[in-house]
Amino acid sequence: MKSEAAKEPVEPMPAGGQAEVRIVAASPETARQVAETLRRSFATTEQRSYPAGGDGGTRLHLTVDTAHPARPARSWLASGRSSGGNGPQADEV
Repeated sequence: MKSEAAKEPVEPMPAGGQAEVRIVAASPETARQVAETLRRSFATTEQRSYPAGGDGGTRLHLTVDTAHPARPARSWLASGRSSGGNGPQADEV
């Protein structure tokens, strides 16, 4: 007699360019730090948190959109520009 292994629920595949991320950590703060690091690089959905086992661990689930950065990146040149005109400064000849 064959025993059937427990089957994991079938989840729909994320859309192209997206990834479902699950973070499991011993503390909620550690899981949040990892999620925040992902949010700095990629657009993400709101995280969903769940308890992870009886030892107080935490699971966070979020969807990461790898096709879109988290925020527009500013180059060092753009961030160094002044908001004034393009002419010479008062101390320039």
